Amino acid sequence: MEIYIVQPKDDVDTIAARHKITVEDLIWANQIAYPYRLAVGQALLIARGAGASEIYRPGHEQREQEGRKAQAIYSFGYAYPFITPQALEDTLPYLTDIHIFSYGFTMDGRLVYPASDDTWVITEAERAGVRPVLTLTPLGADGHFNNALISTLVQDLTVQRRLIRGLIQVMEEKRYRGLDIDFEFVQKEDRILFASFVARTRTVMEVLGYEVSVALAPKTSADQQGLLYEGIDYRRLGEAADRVFLMTYEWGYTYGPPMAVAPINMVRRVVDYAVTEIPREKISLGIPNYGYDWPLPYVRGVTKAQSINNLQAIQTAVDHGVDIRFDETAQSPYLRYWQYGVQHEVWFEDPRSILAKFRLIKEYGLTGAGYWQLMSFFRANWLMMEELFTIRREPQVVG
Repeated sequence: MEIYIVQPKDDVDTIAARHKITVEDLIWANQIAYPYRLAVGQALLIARGAGASEIYRPGHEQREQEGRKAQAIYSFGYAYPFITPQALEDTLPYLTDIHIFSYGFTMDGRLVYPASDDTWVITEAERAGVRPVLTLTPLGADGHFNNALISTLVQDLTVQRRLIRGLIQVMEEKRYRGLDIDFEFVQKEDRILFASFVARTRTVMEVLGYEVSVALAPKTSADQQGLLYEGIDYRRLGEAADRVFLMTYEWGYTYGPPMAVAPINMVRRVVDYAVTEIPREKISLGIPNYGYDWPLPYVRGVTKAQSINNLQAIQTAVDHGVDIRFDETAQSPYLRYWQYGVQHEVWFEDPRSILAKFRLIKEYGLTGAGYWQLMSFFRANWLMMEELFTIRREPQVVG
């Protein structure tokens, strides 16, 4: 595989001929929509032998047959139960786990179910040999996130016991295979209690054969200030959980100034700190599967960016006839365009930015790549992953 950057006057025919691949394979690997227009600066994945026009065998199976060795990796991501059947079908062949988002709880520890039925996602995951993982967040009965729930939970053993019993009941009834605890904005004074709750939950779950993972805010030091960080103790949580997920994204976010969602220089700082507190074999790196479109000029407290997927970002460049640029420090693509008299700035992910994150996983010897989120399918990401790694898989479930 290689990555090619579209130049002026390029088209799919000339690029395919230059790289000695079929036009069909080029279009398929990069999900180029008819009439197959390209943007200058667009990064294209040149995937030789992908067999786009026929049947494609997932690379981890082919690698096993050929006896090739590659670093094993846990591949997973978060998905709401209302993911489209097509996006789910396309993504499952590349996953170890799928984290279904999300269950919540009440002040007295009773479980709150997702607004949409999750049963069908679990069934499809089982058929594909992918482990369904229940994601627990501080989602209240009113459908809103409420971080007062976290304090109530971690400070009251009775509430914890009731919640853990409820989790076990649902996981057994619905055939979940693991639990992910995704609590953000944990209060500073609850730092040790939160880690104790994770450890207590894991002790119970491991008896039943369930793994427990925990999502961690992207800290760069133990004493980092801020509501997002002060209640998250990397060392204690690394000891408490089977695996941890670094949420290394959202530097560029809905109400923030335009910038890369996951600039590699900032992601590296988080990993630099994480490996000093947590065993590398427990760490999964977070990768965004989306971007943002900001109207300009940016005004703090007023400007709101729109979330878009990576293909929408590329299509925006094509539709407005603008070049895609690349920030070498952030290792992220971006573009600017005008619409109805308003200038916009878009940051997103492409094969170059994803490759930078995969290289970081290899460099640090991490063992997982996790995605927020899986609601849209970006094929180039998965083709690169299976080329660089062996994807850990569960045995196929029959029936």
